[in-house]
Amino acid sequence: MAKEIVLSGIRSTGNLHLGNYYGALRNFVRMQDDYDCNFFIADLHALTTNPDPQQLHASVKQILAEYLAAGLDPEKSTIYIQSDIPEVSELYLLLNMHVGIGELMRTASFKDKARKALGIGPATEGADDEAFEHQIIGAETNKRVNAGLLTYPTLMAVDILIQKATKVPVGKDQEQHLELTRRFARRFNSFYGVDLFPEPQNYNFGAAAVKVPGLDGSGKMGKSEGNCIYLIDDPKVLRKKVMRAVTDEGPKEPNQPVSQPVANLFSLMELTSAPEVVAHYRQAYADCSIRYGDLKKQLAEDILAVTTPIRERINDILANEDYLRRVVADGAERARARAAATLAEVRQVMGIRKF
Repeated sequence: MAKEIVLSGIRSTGNLHLGNYYGALRNFVRMQDDYDCNFFIADLHALTTNPDPQQLHASVKQILAEYLAAGLDPEKSTIYIQSDIPEVSELYLLLNMHVGIGELMRTASFKDKARKALGIGPATEGADDEAFEHQIIGAETNKRVNAGLLTYPTLMAVDILIQKATKVPVGKDQEQHLELTRRFARRFNSFYGVDLFPEPQNYNFGAAAVKVPGLDGSGKMGKSEGNCIYLIDDPKVLRKKVMRAVTDEGPKEPNQPVSQPVANLFSLMELTSAPEVVAHYRQAYADCSIRYGDLKKQLAEDILAVTTPIRERINDILANEDYLRRVVADGAERARARAAATLAEVRQVMGIRKF
């Protein structure tokens, strides 16, 4: 019986962090024996932010090494670079013929990123889409939002549909894009009267999604937030980051509610520390004897116990360029085989045929 196809990708815009590891990579490793797994590095998606070419190439290599160091196995999974699959770019063009500008402009991620790019501030309460479009057009005189940012959901849909993936692990911020992927699949199938694309579903590994908080006292860990612990961080850097993590003045009375910054540190500790260590510091908070400096030192060492073996593997893998080249060449060959077959079906039903 054929295994279900799983697909996930990470943009090549910087190192992977603890949130990537606990939120995704650990689960990817566990899935490799049970599913037809496809993991890629989304370098085409990264172009929406106009990265420096040298930095883009270095980021692709870095994330590839981090994928492998975290446990992704090229013998069990198809690991590839998005731009190594030219069929993706062609299907991106063809699928865009069935996508409306309006539905793309209404996506939450486009609105947020466009406003940041143009410096026009967050949406006002009750603002409508037409007003937003006028803001975009008016701002274009001095700044611009590239078309790749607008059509990001189409490219994401193509990544999924071209491999005919049925399970796609995504975070809450990507759920709207996955719903658009299902809509595009239904629209294409209906328009041409075919059953070519399956409708992919989110896959949460059978449990609530792990939310890894950052070190700034609010929100989740994220590259753009500057609050990350990276898998590649050396001990000195990591310890310094943790010791600078936001806390509060400390509990003033027994069993008082835990503030968000301190709750974040406990959340990190629950991911990386032994249960008895977590229990010790929770009790210390409850009876007002806690010393945040001691908690942070313990947390830093427990995080290092997780990241040090990964960091060492990353450095070993980065030094072996022949191995990296073999991994992406083999991955591209496997990914292109399915992508080419899907694209041939699409061209056939759309009437793009050779005489």
